Amino acid sequence: MELISSHRRDLLTDRLLDVAEFSHAHWFFGNLYELLVKVPHRVAASEASADLPRSPFGAGSPGRYYAPIAPINAPAAVGALAAGWRDARTRTWLMVAAASSVTGAAATAYVLRSLNPRLFFSPEPMSEDQREPLLRRWYNVHAVRLAASAVALAAIHRARTIRLRDQ
Repeated sequence: MELISSHRRDLLTDRLLDVAEFSHAHWFFGNLYELLVKVPHRVAASEASADLPRSPFGAGSPGRYYAPIAPINAPAAVGALAAGWRDARTRTWLMVAAASSVTGAAATAYVLRSLNPRLFFSPEPMSEDQREPLLRRWYNVHAVRLAASAVALAAIHRARTIRLRDQ
């Protein structure tokens, strides 16, 4: 006996693709904004004060923007892959979306654990000599995150287009 009917599985896949698409668009355009206006340079050079402590959710930090939605990117894409696995027409695109999502999540975990604490949340900003190599690494990893979210968005769009066309 099949645990979930084909119709319910299709509905679940569609809903998870909705969530993945929204969260990846949010993530992509937020990351693009950070790149274009050089948010890391601004935050890394800012000094802490009694009014504006240097924290992941303090003034100028994009953490407040990402925290509510970014953690659902990869789970939604992986969930859509699991729910839509039986559909051979979209399986490849769902795998690309899930793999890209997981890649972006891994790059983000590296940034959050290894780079952001030293660059942005130390009590005092680093000297220019200390800050520049970390910022270069931050932007290199950020390029991976941008590419991963763009590929995931394209793959999600392709899977959704196939699903809608064949209904």
